[in-house]
Amino acid sequence: MIEMVTAATLAEYEQFIQTSPKGHFLQSSRWGKVKSSWKWEAVVSRGEDGAIRGSLAVLIRKAPAAPYTLMYAGRGPVCDSHDRKTLEELTQGAAELAEKYRAYSLMMDPDISSDDKEFIEIMKGLGYKHKESGKNFEGVQPNYVFRLDIAGKTEEELMAAFHQKTRYNIRLAGRKGVRVICCDESDTAEMLPHFARIMKETGERDGFITRPESYFADLLRHMGENARLYMALYNDKPVAGTLAIQFGNKVWYLYGASSNQYRNVMPNYLLQWNMIQWAVECGCEIYDFRGVSGDLSPENPLYGLYLFKKGFNGELTEFCGEFEKVYRPAVNLAVNAGIKAVRAMRHAAFVRKTKKADKGEKPAEQ
Repeated sequence: MIEMVTAATLAEYEQFIQTSPKGHFLQSSRWGKVKSSWKWEAVVSRGEDGAIRGSLAVLIRKAPAAPYTLMYAGRGPVCDSHDRKTLEELTQGAAELAEKYRAYSLMMDPDISSDDKEFIEIMKGLGYKHKESGKNFEGVQPNYVFRLDIAGKTEEELMAAFHQKTRYNIRLAGRKGVRVICCDESDTAEMLPHFARIMKETGERDGFITRPESYFADLLRHMGENARLYMALYNDKPVAGTLAIQFGNKVWYLYGASSNQYRNVMPNYLLQWNMIQWAVECGCEIYDFRGVSGDLSPENPLYGLYLFKKGFNGELTEFCGEFEKVYRPAVNLAVNAGIKAVRAMRHAAFVRKTKKADKGEKPAEQ
């Protein structure tokens, strides 16, 4: 039995995704509030006993200059990956939403391993197009992540399993006087501007576009006690920060920022250790370092990120990629072509701006 989630069943829905092994914060209605420019909807499949056995939440956004919408299910669906009946019912529910909102396409990137061939074949049989994501963050969500199994392990056992250099750098940060604080409400008011500033500095250094301070403020507010801002201080000066989310049986390292100065005192290592400790305190089973490149060659510019996360003795995890359900093929083709063109122009403008900054030139007034 398929049904739409309403205000009357929202608490039941949230409880289900919190306790499901495949539950994910991206499927929560609270994440829908973070993404305020999208509309959040969800469907559930119920078993004969009336209990929820599967769910799918989607974010819905109007296409530019067209009376159609795109639906995106981040890390959905949440269910037994081999339960064809439930997956079929959730697909039916998504189709009803697509009809209601005139969606031209549904995109999803499930929290399912790439070696789950049975799930992939079920989805293909239900009419989804399967796209294996590229090696270097081409998808909406990273297709390769590092995950640390912490189930039933103590802090001492985890520390002992880290690579020697990682243990050394964690301890070095402490010896150098780096102090990590988990920000409460008053700390956040003071530290969030510093985090946003350092994040912008990180993006300019590493070549990616960053979020504004208001986005991080919304995230912390709507995710509530499930989100934490950590800041590393050196000589009482903010030099690095991270934003983490705990949901269900996992903690995710969501955002990280580090100043160009004082990187030699290793604040990022101590920040990671503090987030791992939070995961242990919550009784979580997995600490998720999030994205790394699937190209593990030393020549890859992202190889250093891989080595940093590998030092914590996690396991490289490859997800099954993206699935798309196309409802209006002609519209889907036209909109995707337009989106690609806009993204290419934005990226080119960002590269030009970064190059000017590197040369000390003043960018043109916008």
